[in-house]
Amino acid sequence: MPGATLHYEVHGSGPVLLLLPGGGADAGMYAGMTTHLTTRYTTVSLDPRGLSRSRLHRPLTEGEDHEVTVWSEDVRRLLDAVAPGEEAYVLGCSAGAIVALDLLARHPERLRRVVAHEPPLLDLLPDPAPHRALFAEVRELSRTDGPAAAMARFTAGLGEEGDDPSGDPSGAPSGDGNPEPPPALREMAPRMHANMPVFLEHVLCPFTSRPPNLDALRPVAHKLVPAVGRASRGQEALHRPVVRLAATLGIDHAEFPGGHLGAVETPDAFTARLIEVLD
Repeated sequence: MPGATLHYEVHGSGPVLLLLPGGGADAGMYAGMTTHLTTRYTTVSLDPRGLSRSRLHRPLTEGEDHEVTVWSEDVRRLLDAVAPGEEAYVLGCSAGAIVALDLLARHPERLRRVVAHEPPLLDLLPDPAPHRALFAEVRELSRTDGPAAAMARFTAGLGEEGDDPSGDPSGAPSGDGNPEPPPALREMAPRMHANMPVFLEHVLCPFTSRPPNLDALRPVAHKLVPAVGRASRGQEALHRPVVRLAATLGIDHAEFPGGHLGAVETPDAFTARLIEVLD
């Protein structure tokens, strides 16, 4: 890619399903879902530029941040390489959902359906100022006190998740009771820890402050599924933008099991709901 060399992984067979990670995560974020997905889809996952194994050709300069449109173009080029001429499915979570929305707005012809799970789009809040201030404080704390202090403030500022006793949309047992994460997810943990300063200082504020292109999304809204976790209902910055986005575009939003990290914490139930939505 221009300015970076990207690490990506391809598994399974069938229609292409692109998996975009959020936060400081990478391709390993979806390891718990891959077994189920690869029986139906060719999954394509990546480490976003500047994170984990995707190397920038030069470091960010003073005052420089990562950009949604640059990450979106990375994804478009990746799709052109692995699925030329084919419409792809996309799942994006958190910051990955913001990238997915930008990709749909600018390259709808490349996409069949996009599930945008909890994009924290602050412009869609009734009053974005308190969360803008929170995220700016988190960024500065990362620079002065380190990522651990910043993440503690970030988590406290977002508020507590609620309960989601059902486990999946039907209320059936989720099958997620095994506390042992898959090897790829365990391997991601130290990479994600190393990525946190980049996410907190160069991704969090610019990504959440970039408004979605609603004019471009309206004509292709039938391809979009805004999604929210049932346990996130009390977290305004995660839940409210999804509801507002769906209402503005005149479409329904979908509820998924778990909270903001449902794809990681309840992968079986999350995957079942994703397959239902894509079908």
